[in-house]
Amino acid sequence: MNSDLNQRSGWVVGIDTGGTRTRAVLADGHDGRTLGEGTAGPGNPLAVPGPELADHLAEAVASAVPAAGRGRVVAVVGGFAGAARAPEEEPGRMRARAALTEALTRLGIAAGAVEVYSDIEAAFAGAPGHPADGLALVAGTGAVAARIEGRVLRATSGGDGWLLGDDGGGFWIGREAARAALRAADGRGEPTALAEAVGRALGIPETVLPPVGGGRWTPDRRAAYRARLLPAVMDRPPVRLADLAPLVVRAAQEKDATAGTILEEAGAHLAATVAALGPRPGEALVVTGGLVAPEGPLLTPLAGRLARLDLTITPVTDGCAGAVALARLIATGP
Repeated sequence: MNSDLNQRSGWVVGIDTGGTRTRAVLADGHDGRTLGEGTAGPGNPLAVPGPELADHLAEAVASAVPAAGRGRVVAVVGGFAGAARAPEEEPGRMRARAALTEALTRLGIAAGAVEVYSDIEAAFAGAPGHPADGLALVAGTGAVAARIEGRVLRATSGGDGWLLGDDGGGFWIGREAARAALRAADGRGEPTALAEAVGRALGIPETVLPPVGGGRWTPDRRAAYRARLLPAVMDRPPVRLADLAPLVVRAAQEKDATAGTILEEAGAHLAATVAALGPRPGEALVVTGGLVAPEGPLLTPLAGRLARLDLTITPVTDGCAGAVALARLIATGP
């Protein structure tokens, strides 16, 4: 490759944002080699106030791109949960672009090309060969599936946020864990290891947790547990219920029946979300997010439920690789 094109390629930045974190990757625009990484807080433009979102973006990018080299950045692509590339005036896209512009200006990065994609568009582009068409599923804090055509999101299923949807995502799983704990405490549900695990995670005193070793959980102790658990949940931002999802995975691995049922239902919800898009036999399905990324706890159950659709399922770690790929495309394009 000649030196002119190498200079034209320069450095690129790919950003992946979600309900719990923002991650930025600095890469060589010529060969895609990773040169730096940075992380910060949540980055959904529909859930995080603009100034806070700009702070998180600036923090992640500053950690990824050394100050002395920021003039070498020629393209930046952000894949944002809660945003889409089309239409241009889509609220999430507009808020994401404003925050990203503010963050880059603050850092002195004057890239010639800056674009905003949805996190699902970025994740899809991260599959081997950087495909332009097919299906994608993001299952992390939330859950959404999409049909991608020409690297642009054309139709979605799910992704309605923690209040109205995102069935099968991390928030949904965490909420089910808290509900199972409450039901075990008042007798509506079966005994479950989640009662103790959720209680500990929320700082419930040892004196009111379920007795270790299957001892008798007295009515007074059950009532005290519920009286403390409810405020502990209500005092936190609702989306923080997603923090409880790993407890369900761990309990299921230890053969807790209630936890296993929650994960089975989560897998069914995710499969239904994909199926709603009318997949075609042999079509590509790129999956990402903590629940279905490589080694994710729901990847194998999801693949089993979708087997009848004969999809080619490719898990990717997150949207950063795709955001970098898209940044390289716009850096070297016309």
